[in-house]
Amino acid sequence: MERKRRDRKQREAKEKGKKHCGFKHREAPIEGISSMAALLRTLIVFPLLLVTVHSQFWLPNPFRGSNDDQDKNPGLKLPGITIPLLGSIGIGDETDKADQGANPPFETDYKGLWMLLSADSGANAMHVNLLPNNKIIMFDATAFRMSTLKLPNGECIPYKDDKKRDKEDCWSHGVEFDYNTGYKRPLKMVFDPWCSSGGLTADGILISTGGWKDGTRTVRYMDTCEDCDWREFQYTLADARWYATQITLADGGFFLVGGRKSFSYEYVPPAGKSNAESIKFPFLYQTTDIEENNLYPFVHLSSDGNVFIFANNRSVLLNPKTNKIIKEFPILEGGSRNYPASAMSALLPIKLYVKNAATIAVEVIICGGAKPQAYTLAQNSIFLPALQDCNRLQITKPNAQWKKETMPTPRVMGDMLNLPNGDLLILNGAKQGTSAWYSAEDPNLNPILYSPYKPMNQRFKVLNPTTIPRMYHSAVALLPDGKVLVGGSNPNPGYNFTAKYPTEMRIEKFSPPYLDPALAIHRPIIVEEASETTLTYEKNFMVQFRLGESFVDKRDVKVSMYAPPFTTHGYSMNQRLLFLGKVDVRKVFPTVYQVEVVAPPTREVAPAGYYLIFVVYLGVPSKAMWVQIK
Repeated sequence: MERKRRDRKQREAKEKGKKHCGFKHREAPIEGISSMAALLRTLIVFPLLLVTVHSQFWLPNPFRGSNDDQDKNPGLKLPGITIPLLGSIGIGDETDKADQGANPPFETDYKGLWMLLSADSGANAMHVNLLPNNKIIMFDATAFRMSTLKLPNGECIPYKDDKKRDKEDCWSHGVEFDYNTGYKRPLKMVFDPWCSSGGLTADGILISTGGWKDGTRTVRYMDTCEDCDWREFQYTLADARWYATQITLADGGFFLVGGRKSFSYEYVPPAGKSNAESIKFPFLYQTTDIEENNLYPFVHLSSDGNVFIFANNRSVLLNPKTNKIIKEFPILEGGSRNYPASAMSALLPIKLYVKNAATIAVEVIICGGAKPQAYTLAQNSIFLPALQDCNRLQITKPNAQWKKETMPTPRVMGDMLNLPNGDLLILNGAKQGTSAWYSAEDPNLNPILYSPYKPMNQRFKVLNPTTIPRMYHSAVALLPDGKVLVGGSNPNPGYNFTAKYPTEMRIEKFSPPYLDPALAIHRPIIVEEASETTLTYEKNFMVQFRLGESFVDKRDVKVSMYAPPFTTHGYSMNQRLLFLGKVDVRKVFPTVYQVEVVAPPTREVAPAGYYLIFVVYLGVPSKAMWVQIK
C-alpha cells in the first residue's frame, strides 16, 4: 500500500510538471538541472533587459529624436547582430492577420493643423500628381491664356482666337512645384489639358491624356529629369477625351474610358503611335442623363485584373482582356455620383498576408454626390443640399451589396485620400450644388477623418477647418512626410481674383491627427540606406527603422505601400494603399528594428511602378521611402 501511494505521488508530481511547462510530453525537470538552467537564463537575459530598457537613458543614443533628425542621424548598420523582440509572437503563420495588433492604435484629440506653403502656385492646381523625384506637377487649362507665371526666356506660343486673329500666349499653364520650399518651375503646354486625366508609368513618367478643343485627343509625357518639359502628341487618341478617366492595368498599360459624348474606351498606345478606333461601351450611353452625370467615371483595378467602372449610379466589372462585362452590381440609390454630381471614390486599404487567399478582397467606397437634377437647378441659382452618405461595396464578393452610412456633413466635389495608417481623409468641396462654374454654395471647410475598420458609429471624426474655400477645380496630394498638399479652386472662367469664390493660387499643407506633436516620440524613422528599395513580386524584402520605444510588440508594426494618384475634379485616379504581409520584426540594436515583409503577389494587386513605403506603429506612420516594384 505504501509503495502504491508513493508511485501515485510521483505520477501526480510528474503531471504537475507537464502542466506547468505547457507541453504534453515534456517530463518534469530534474531539480538540480532546473536550478542551473534558471541561473544561466538569469545571467544571460537580465543584462540584455538592462541594456534594452535603460540604454536610452545612460548611453549616448544617436537614434532618438523626431523625424526632423533623420538626415542628421542616418542610423547604424550592424550586420550579424540580431536581438529578438521580447514578449512578441511569431509572425509568418498564415493565420496571422495584418490588421490585428497587440495593442490598440494611439488615440488623440488632435484635429490637424493647416499651414500656408505658398501664396502663389503660378498655375491653378486643377490637376496634381506627385512624381518619384519628389516634385509635384500642377497644371490647368490653356484656354484662359493667362496665369501668374510667365514662360521662361521670353517665350510665347502663337495661337488664333475665336475670331481667327493671330495671338501669342506667353503664360505658363503648368508648373513643377517643390512641396518643401514652394519653388515653382514653369512648364510649357501647347494643347489644352483642361479637364484631362493621367497617371504614372512603371518608370515614373507622368502621362496625361485628353483635354479640351485642340487637346481632346492629345497624350502628354512628363519625365523626371531636372529640366524636363512636356512632350505632346496631339492626335494619339481615337475619341475625344474631355472629363475621361485613366487607370493603370496589370500589364502596365493605360485604360482610358469615357469623356463628354464619348461612350467608349481605349488603351493608350506607345508614344508616337495613334489609335485608329475606340471600343464602344453602351454602358456609358445607358448611364448618361440630361445633366451628363456619368463623366469622370470612377474606375478601379480589382485584385483579379478586372476593372470596376462606376457611372452615375450603376457599376460593372469589365474584363480588359476580352472587353466583356462579367458582372453588374446593384444600383447605388440616393442620387448621382459622377461629374457634375461629383461624389468621391477610393479603394479601401487592400490587406495582404504572408500567404494570401485565392481571392484578395477589394472594397470600393463612394461618398457624397448630388441629386440627378442638382446641376440644372444650380444654373438657376437653386442649390440643392449635397448627399451625405458613404457607401461601401466589396467588389470581389459574390452577391455584393452596398452598405450605407452617414457622414457628419453633406459634401459634393470633395476629395478623398488614403492615408498611410489606413484611415481616409475627406476634404474640400461644398455642402450645396454641384461641380461646374458658379454651381455650388456653402463651402465645406472641415476635413473629415474616416476610419473604415472602427465600429459603425465611431468611424467619422470632424477635423479643424481651413479658412480657404476649395470649390470647383481643387486638388490634393498625399506627401511623403505624411502631410497633405491642398490647392486649386477656380469656379470661374479665366483667372478671377474678385469673384465670391476667386481663382485660388494659395497652396496649403494639412497635418492629419497622426502628426499630433505628442505622438512624435512614437513615430518610426525609416533608415533608407539599410532598407531595400527595388522589389520583386512575392519576394521578401527588408525595411529598417528607428523607434524610440524600449519594448515593441511586432504585431503593432505594419508596413503600408501607397501608389501616388493623379487628382482632378474630386477624383484621385490610380490611388491604391496596400498593407503588406509581415514575416517578422527583429531588433538589430536598441531602438533600431528591421521588418521583413512580402512584396505584393501579382501585378493585378499592385501594378509595376513607384510606391511610397510607410512603417506604421500603432497608427503613427513614418515618413515614406520610395520603392519600385518590377
